[in-house]
Amino acid sequence: MAADKPSTLSSNLDDDDYPAYTMGTAADMLGTTPAFLRAIGEARLIVPLRSEGGHRRYSRYQLRLAARARELVDQGTSVEAACRIIILEDQLEEAKRINEELRRQGASAHPSAEG
Repeated sequence: MAADKPSTLSSNLDDDDYPAYTMGTAADMLGTTPAFLRAIGEARLIVPLRSEGGHRRYSRYQLRLAARARELVDQGTSVEAACRIIILEDQLEEAKRINEELRRQGASAHPSAEG
């Protein structure tokens, strides 16, 4: 069993969605406060996972979203508006990804339509 731990740990640390960071560590990394992280959680930008003890844990992906929110807030945007902007940006990127995938599928299904 001990032989499996290093590979599991390594794969978890490589996973953008693995909740590796405590609230204090996340706040320090972002140069912000735990209150800011709680505020963007309340605005539903990120929903931290909870440890068995109930402590918030953040992933690298969530920290990137939080960093973007901090940029917007530092520029004078309210926390709520910053979170909404980021959610909409994320939705737009996902829609673009889906559209591109559908275009590729359509092009491969009808190769003569391109000419």
